[in-house]
Amino acid sequence: MTPLDTIVVGAGGRGIAYGNYALEHPDEIQVVGLAEPDPARREHFARLHDIAPEMVFPDWQSLLASKEKKAPTIINCTMDRFHFESTMKMLELGYDVLLEKPMTPVLAENVRLVQKAEEVGSVLQVCHVLRYTPFWQALREVVQSGKLGKIISVTHRENLAYYHMAHSFVRGNWRSEATSGPMILCKCCHDFDVLLWILRRNVVHLSSFGSLTHFRPEHAPEGATERCTDGCPAAESCKYDATKIYARTNFGWPINAMSSNEARLEALKTGWYGRCVYHCDNDVVDHQTVNMELEDGATVTLVMNGQGDEECRTVRWDGTKATLYGKFSARGDQITVHHHLTGEIEDIPVIARDSSGHGGGDYGIVRSFIDTVNGRPDDSVTTARESLESHLLAFAAEEARLNKTVINMDEFRARLGNVGAIV
Repeated sequence: MTPLDTIVVGAGGRGIAYGNYALEHPDEIQVVGLAEPDPARREHFARLHDIAPEMVFPDWQSLLASKEKKAPTIINCTMDRFHFESTMKMLELGYDVLLEKPMTPVLAENVRLVQKAEEVGSVLQVCHVLRYTPFWQALREVVQSGKLGKIISVTHRENLAYYHMAHSFVRGNWRSEATSGPMILCKCCHDFDVLLWILRRNVVHLSSFGSLTHFRPEHAPEGATERCTDGCPAAESCKYDATKIYARTNFGWPINAMSSNEARLEALKTGWYGRCVYHCDNDVVDHQTVNMELEDGATVTLVMNGQGDEECRTVRWDGTKATLYGKFSARGDQITVHHHLTGEIEDIPVIARDSSGHGGGDYGIVRSFIDTVNGRPDDSVTTARESLESHLLAFAAEEARLNKTVINMDEFRARLGNVGAIV
């Protein structure tokens, strides 16, 4: 099989993660082009993938300025607010696109992206990576086998470790809705997607509550300085102290999101990540709960929590025959089924993960994209229209939270035109 040629747009964390698949599987896909505004990242990534100089661009605009396609596919890892304009141009030029989630933080733009992909006949696949992990595939198999009986209630928790919340949604790129989007969309469209994929039922009503409760100036310790490097008197007792989180000798996320090892301490003195979490310009929520009623009467509760001790997702699925408990974590995946009639507790085996992030999902989505472009879509493939539904639930949740109302999803979809439920 001839390897699929692709261009990576955005050589940050996500671009590197997907690009690594090409390095490990050069017989399946090869990165032949790059667009990246940061010179250091651009040089490193281009050298790593041995990209020809004429195929290296300083931004996506330069890449797409020519009407000539430079490869059949693009992996679009730009920041959220650039997704719409860049992807529309890519689709117009005939590229098949693997787009990092969320599709776009503007509701109407999501619909236009799906319509454009369908109009031109190009693949638009969104990086809902959870579908491609052994854990969620095993859970889906259990539910759809009927072992739990009819599903009555689902509790799904997205537990952000406290340092992840601080890094990404207080100090970092996703701290402000104006520059990124609602947190329930940016963080949890993954979760809405995997729930829909497993349940295969439409949501008919939805409500939501949540707020920015903790990361506010009034909760700062007495005498807290604007920066953690300014001799803050609360440093020793503060779990968010930047020098604890970032000034370590090892190298990995979230450390690699800010600078090189040598420049970290200096970067904390002037950059985003050295700021006190109680004195940032953040405005997105730090916790949110979404309650959903399905068309068959079952209920689903999705909890997004930014004060976790461990980075993980935990679930409970209650059916008429059995209850499933699950934990999706880097420390180990666990699924058990507790049978009501016999009291038996059954351990469900989960295939070992591969080396990629998100529990193996990062490589899984790239593999699926390759197969889809080559006309061999797998059972887990996420179409653009199906991804639209998970995004609509997130936008509806944010509207319900802000207005403290119950959303009728049929009416919500009807406002947007041709976006009927897909299940």
